[in-house]
Amino acid sequence: MPVPLPIEGYAPIGNGRSAALVDLHGAIPWLCLPEFDSPAVFAALVGDRRHGYWSLSPASAQPLPVTHRAYRSGGLVLDQVWELPEGTLQVTEFMPASAAERPAQVIRIARCLRGRVGVTSRIVVAPDYGRAHPALREVTGPDGVRRFAAEYQGATLWLDGVAHRSRRRGAAVAETVLTAGQQTAYALTWQNVGASVPPVPDPGQALAATLREWADWSANVTCTGHYRDAVLGSVAVLGSLIHHPTGTVIAAPTTSLPEEIGGERNWDYRYAWLRDSALTIRELLRAGHFLEQARAWRTWLVDTIGDPTTARIMYRLDGSSELTETVLDHLPGYQGSRPVRIGNGAACQLQLDVFGYVVDALLAAEDAGLEPDPSADALLLGLAELVVATAHKPDRGIWEIRGPERHFTHSKIMAWVAIDRTVRLLERRPDHDRAALARLRGVAALLHTDILARGYDEERNAFTQSYGSRELDASLLFLPQTGFLPPDDKRVIGTIEAIQRELATYDGLVLRYRTQQDADANVDGLAGEEGAFFACSFWLASALALIDRTDEARERMDALLALRNDVGILAEEYDPGSGRQLGNTPQGLSHLALVNAAVTLGAPSAPALPSPRTGAVASL
Repeated sequence: MPVPLPIEGYAPIGNGRSAALVDLHGAIPWLCLPEFDSPAVFAALVGDRRHGYWSLSPASAQPLPVTHRAYRSGGLVLDQVWELPEGTLQVTEFMPASAAERPAQVIRIARCLRGRVGVTSRIVVAPDYGRAHPALREVTGPDGVRRFAAEYQGATLWLDGVAHRSRRRGAAVAETVLTAGQQTAYALTWQNVGASVPPVPDPGQALAATLREWADWSANVTCTGHYRDAVLGSVAVLGSLIHHPTGTVIAAPTTSLPEEIGGERNWDYRYAWLRDSALTIRELLRAGHFLEQARAWRTWLVDTIGDPTTARIMYRLDGSSELTETVLDHLPGYQGSRPVRIGNGAACQLQLDVFGYVVDALLAAEDAGLEPDPSADALLLGLAELVVATAHKPDRGIWEIRGPERHFTHSKIMAWVAIDRTVRLLERRPDHDRAALARLRGVAALLHTDILARGYDEERNAFTQSYGSRELDASLLFLPQTGFLPPDDKRVIGTIEAIQRELATYDGLVLRYRTQQDADANVDGLAGEEGAFFACSFWLASALALIDRTDEARERMDALLALRNDVGILAEEYDPGSGRQLGNTPQGLSHLALVNAAVTLGAPSAPALPSPRTGAVASL
């Protein structure tokens, strides 16, 4: 396996239970099983080959890059092709998915399209992020089929396909030769120890079922126009990040891919952020018919949060909130970027904006046809009361700063959104509590007035990062989508223009905020710098469209789409200097922001947004 490629060199495959990254040489250096947030069985991405990987490629003394690769239409079934003098090899990579199940399994089908090609499979099984190296032992089933199994920590990994020669420390290798028209398949399957032995998978049936499932998924997309293909690709990525067993959504399937190569800004994103999952549901509903996903997410939300007074900003996939952040000292990190973290210390932060996104998504779901649910209504009212009780406090904000808490303007605006949308939803109920909603209206009106007085800088004609600050923050590009003020309000336009002047790089990409080398000078309390943020850059395109600067918005949109990798994947950030993507990949926030901009630009006219009445909550 070669040294780690640039982050844009990786392509994800996934099935709504877990995901793997496949590189341009046919190696899988990252895979967590059985779930997204389970310990990795392959962790070479943030370590080296000792920490686990699986390569399947043409036989060669040195790794050979693919000639081309592409996803099958509408999904994450990946074809990688090597054009060689002696022949052409295609490897089809996927994680099986069907309406009935999502096995914790990777299937790889090697097929010779021309000539005669040698194929080599090399695997190092290294569970628990490379800390375990169980021996691969040969097992012959009652049907006479030879299989390999590796047992560790209450689980078994089954390796099927061409018989591998076992080597030391979990390593094995297999070699075969294919001629035109021949194919062979390999499968890696996770199973609890004690469960019945899984059957040898039928790769053809699994591929056909997976392609049908992805076709059904992409058929839900109804948006048309110039950016439809981009939306289809991003909706496929978002679909792969929805945890099928529960209905929630993870932020990304990786941990500790750096926001600065060699730096410390490395975080674990394999969990369900309320904000990111809510935004995912909101954008899926804007892109097409995804009520089933909205319903499943709402059920997960109600079941997981339970008591609103104890709500957290993120959860594990099993609904627990134990996310203690620890460092894996035995891993050197992606291209030396340390530390490698698991868990996330931001889980216990106060982030006032989160519940605004949640309630906004629930309102969008009901507007799209989702039936009301009394338990969700009770949760909404409880969350609104939680916001009322905490809106006066400083918080860590959308960017989860590790520095001192502040009165972030974006947080206050989204706290207003939480109350506003709660009232909008609950006043539809014939038996709503008029007194309670009237009180919430009054709180929202006071909050609205406070934000205008303390979050807006008249001299700069812009909303600032936090109360009393003159700094800017790209999260405020979301302002024209909130209904806090009309998009054509001079204060909204002034904020967008100020962010363009001060946070946009030379090529129009947008930084979240200004960072300095000195951690003491940074609002986030971290040393070093970071790249431009894809989500904020797409939000700029959306904001420009909403203030009727459509040509400029399209120019920005087209430039951003050109920064996707060769199969349409976006990480979290981009470094204009090196031309490299940065951060965890694929990043759900980047892809949902792409969908947001595409749908906004594709609308016949600017989408209708709520606008506040003078001195009162919007439309109340």
